[in-house]
Amino acid sequence: MQADSPWALLLLIPWAVAVWWMIQGTLRLQGNRKKIAIALRALILLLVIAIAAGVQPYWRVEQRNVIFVADRSASVNADASLGEWIAKASAAKDEGDRSGIVSIGLDAVIDKVLSTDELPSAERYTFRSGVNENFTDLSQALRLASGMLHEAGGGKIVLLSDGAENAGSMLRQAELLKHAGIEVDVVPIAAPQRVDASLEAMDVPQTLRQGEKFTFEFTINSTSSGTAKLRLYEDNRELSTSDIVLEPGENRFALQSAALEPGFHRFRAELYAEGDEQGQNNTAYAFSRVSGPPAVLIVEGVPDSSGNVEAALKASLIRYETIPPERLSVQLASYAAYDSIILNNVPATRIAAKPMEWLGKAVSDYGIGLVMLGGDNSFGLGGYFQTTIEKALPVYMDLKGKRQLPSLGLILVIDRSGSMSGGKLELAKEAAMRTIELMRPEDSVGVVAFDSAPWWIVEPTKLTNRDDVLGKIQGIQADGGTEIFPALDTAYNKLLEMDAQRKHIILLTDGQSASNPGYAALTQGMVDNKMTMSTVAVGDGADQVMLEQLAKQAKGRFYFTNDESTLPAIFSRETVLMSRTYIVEQNAPPLIGQAGSWATMWQNGLPDLQAYIATTAKETAEVALLSPQGDPILARWAYGSGRTVAWTSDLTGKWSRDWVQWSALPNVLAEWIKWTFPQFESTPYSATAELDGREAMLRLRTEGTDTAAKLSAVVTDETGTSTTLSPLPAAPGEYAASLPVSEPGVYLMQVSEQTAAAGAATPNTGSGTTTGFVIPYSPEYRLTGENGAEALQQLATATGGRLLSLDAPQEVYRFNPVESGQPYDWTRELLLLILALWLLDILLRRLSLPWQRIGRMLLARLGLAGGRLQRKEPAAAVPSGAMSRLQQRKSRTAGFYGEQAGTSDVASASPASGQAKGAGADLAGVQRAAIHSSQTASGSNRDQAVQPEGQGQAGKQHDRQHKFVGTSSQPSAPPANPETNPADGQATVNRLLAAKKRGKR
Repeated sequence: MQADSPWALLLLIPWAVAVWWMIQGTLRLQGNRKKIAIALRALILLLVIAIAAGVQPYWRVEQRNVIFVADRSASVNADASLGEWIAKASAAKDEGDRSGIVSIGLDAVIDKVLSTDELPSAERYTFRSGVNENFTDLSQALRLASGMLHEAGGGKIVLLSDGAENAGSMLRQAELLKHAGIEVDVVPIAAPQRVDASLEAMDVPQTLRQGEKFTFEFTINSTSSGTAKLRLYEDNRELSTSDIVLEPGENRFALQSAALEPGFHRFRAELYAEGDEQGQNNTAYAFSRVSGPPAVLIVEGVPDSSGNVEAALKASLIRYETIPPERLSVQLASYAAYDSIILNNVPATRIAAKPMEWLGKAVSDYGIGLVMLGGDNSFGLGGYFQTTIEKALPVYMDLKGKRQLPSLGLILVIDRSGSMSGGKLELAKEAAMRTIELMRPEDSVGVVAFDSAPWWIVEPTKLTNRDDVLGKIQGIQADGGTEIFPALDTAYNKLLEMDAQRKHIILLTDGQSASNPGYAALTQGMVDNKMTMSTVAVGDGADQVMLEQLAKQAKGRFYFTNDESTLPAIFSRETVLMSRTYIVEQNAPPLIGQAGSWATMWQNGLPDLQAYIATTAKETAEVALLSPQGDPILARWAYGSGRTVAWTSDLTGKWSRDWVQWSALPNVLAEWIKWTFPQFESTPYSATAELDGREAMLRLRTEGTDTAAKLSAVVTDETGTSTTLSPLPAAPGEYAASLPVSEPGVYLMQVSEQTAAAGAATPNTGSGTTTGFVIPYSPEYRLTGENGAEALQQLATATGGRLLSLDAPQEVYRFNPVESGQPYDWTRELLLLILALWLLDILLRRLSLPWQRIGRMLLARLGLAGGRLQRKEPAAAVPSGAMSRLQQRKSRTAGFYGEQAGTSDVASASPASGQAKGAGADLAGVQRAAIHSSQTASGSNRDQAVQPEGQGQAGKQHDRQHKFVGTSSQPSAPPANPETNPADGQATVNRLLAAKKRGKR
């Protein structure tokens, strides 16, 4: 049993109260009549409650239930063949089997309810419902069919589809079907073969600068070869018409253009292919926002060495400014005026600490691009190890053990005199520690600090315990005077004892030596023993002349700096320069690596490269070009909010002679630089749209993770219709909103923050940002070549179904029937039963029948009567006259209702009957006072026997005990006995009238 509305069963409480009230309050019925009447009414109310609650019994049945799910989307487009297959499969079912049909496109529609009815035609079923064929959501159809089978007690689903769904997930729905015990048989439908060319994508940079050159990239799929026209529109204005040749499969094309006018621009491409049978996939959309012309800052280490870079920027209409590294601003805001910064062979030793820090911050925090070009003063040779610029670039400056380097013996001679106190000594220690970190474990190092005398901070040792060496360097304190020669002589003697392939000394001081005994013999000894020495003069107080002469005599390099913050870069550069293997010479073209969007720039080959600086690519960097040894030549990556590019060769022609003569170099170099341009404006919002057929789900992303602001977005389609949305926070830094859409195209969106004004939120139009998104045509029309048959097989396997063939539709119903309990709607039967019980209740209450006598009579007819029914009363004297007739009628009435005791019927009529018939006319009043029922009895039973006269008194007493109401409607016949005494009749009438009055009271 089941109850559709179980809440109605609460009516049983007032039902029980009503039954109790009937038992206590029904006084005019007694005995069995009362019990039966109450039982009837209680049963009637109980049946009404059962109908209200929807109580239904279950019937156990065995049957086969099949729901056919027909994919009628545009990718299948085979209604006729689907209808034929379903008709043939339904014709093979048994008489009790049931079938249903569900059509699916974007939404699922019941085309035929689950029933045993035969299809109108055994040849082909004609679908009656319409579907949105632009999308395929098989999960909806499976969900609907599952619900139909659940109500029917189980069965199977037969799915006829190509398996190419583009909304929902049928495999996710398969898990629910498996738990429900519903198997899905699949019938793969092959996509129709036709001549079709689809414009799959059009890619355009979303942000451009005025005057910037850019490329339209088109992806076109075709099922056949042929010619086509490609028309390109900007803001509904035709830009170009191109004749193209298509080959089967994927075709790629590119068109060059320039951003001439600032503002937001819509682009539309239309494809017209010869013999194309489907036009819904021949249009693609894109948009771009063109802002003011870009600006690039060129920082060159060698004057007038950036001519090739400047020519490339000029050809692309990009403004530029060229400065030496010393002019780099110490104000961070100054770098915001540029879209990208190029370091062209600039050593880190010429970049002060603040500009070095701001360059890294401009990239990571403000999205400004950074490009480093190689040369003999760049990358590792420029001393960028462990600088903020190295962190921003996609390559490491050291080689990370990639090749065998010559062992190095290095002694650092550091001035610790009183004049070095403060920032100088601290930076000198930082330079020394950075040098230690740059060296390898097999290298040897020593650190001697000097004032008036030398002090060994670190005795010459292998770098097996690097942390111990770094800790000792940090303990150097400033004090004393300046005496250079003893410290150099001590370092020279210790370096002689070192076992290293290359030996080098770095001398750092900010003052002048108290004595000058002559350094010629010392520097000559260094040269004779294949040692070198570089000197660093810090500040104007240093003896620059002597230090420069020492470096020249010892075959080293001399550095002068007024900015002690460059000391770490100087020491790093010196350490790297001790290994000439950082410069790799070759004469071969680079190899193509992860070129990405740059691959089209060198699809016709690359020129040879003569040399480059060896570096190590970072783990997440994209190496677009690499050397035969695997070293990165051209690498790129995203760093924070910005992008950076590293080109490890030069662009002056010294190492790249063939490259600077390459005609494509200006465009290629401009593309590298433009790739680093900022990807957003201030207060940026980027929008993407995901179309599921019913609506577009918009996602707005902003920098950071704050979603506290309330946003308002006004979306405008290509017809100018605007829709206002209120995006809601969906994730950190992300908002979401839904937009009903029906047509593909470019949609503009103005996003602004809402401000509270006068108690209501209003858009803050002054801080709005314009962005856009593209709604493409439905994926139903794409020529993607997805393997839908494999997905169908996975669905069948997951649910335990079968893979059916188009050639065998009769196999559908060949499975074991399902035994299920079907609810039976017995409402009609219950209503008929209620009606019958109601009539019986009326009969029982309105008609007072002698139920006991009727029962005895029935028992007598069945031969089961007892002695009481057959017993005869003894005869008595028969009264005469009117009294005899009244008593006779009263006796018959009391006997008829079964309420008089001690009376019996007489078998035949007595002679007094004739006297009764002959009574006088004066007894007419007596007849009018008799009850209405006695009139009927006198007319129909005149031949029956009357009671004896001895029973007259008993009859009179019985009349006093019962109430009789009624009058005779007709006067009786004239009396037949004229001798009757009138006084006796009058007395009888008086007694009857008195009894009547008592009954009325």
